Amino acid sequence: MFKAMTRVCVALLLLSVVVVGCSKKAPPATGPMPPPNVTSGATASNPPDPLPPPSSRVDEAPLVGSGAIGEDAISTRALEDLNRDSPLKPVFYDLDSSELDEAGRMIVASNAQVLKKYPTWAITVEGHCDERGTAEYNISLGELRAVAVKNYLVSLGIAPNRILTVSYGKEFPFDAGHNDGAWAKNRRAHFVITSK
Repeated sequence: MFKAMTRVCVALLLLSVVVVGCSKKAPPATGPMPPPNVTSGATASNPPDPLPPPSSRVDEAPLVGSGAIGEDAISTRALEDLNRDSPLKPVFYDLDSSELDEAGRMIVASNAQVLKKYPTWAITVEGHCDERGTAEYNISLGELRAVAVKNYLVSLGIAPNRILTVSYGKEFPFDAGHNDGAWAKNRRAHFVITSK
């Protein structure tokens, strides 16, 4: 009798963990920021074009900190402005993968250098997926992508308490298209500076 009740309690506990873990997370009040582009002239109704997918930009990836934002401008900007023209670049992933490829490791290493310059910054790494697959699968994959970036940042000397992770799965695509090009832009880990 006692063993049967224990099994029932354990089963109910596991079921509640699964239900809570699989429930749809509410999006943030303002929504995530799309990956930045350093071109000017973007309007709120027309977001800037995202970076091309990894396969077409491996040799073209600019080093973080060498772009349009100067050192003085970075330290004095409001968070919203800083995230709009972020010195932290997104990492793109292959289909069904959470593994950082060489291009991804280079981007994360470059982002780590920026975070070392600004040791008071805290960030959130958002894991995103394309529209294919179930919501549950994409939430899980997005989390794996965000955690992979966090772990690599920590291995490069960034304190883990400065990095939060969140998965949005397929909920916030950067490109609303339904083709390989759009999907490649949506499979990403996006960096958001949450405090200076």
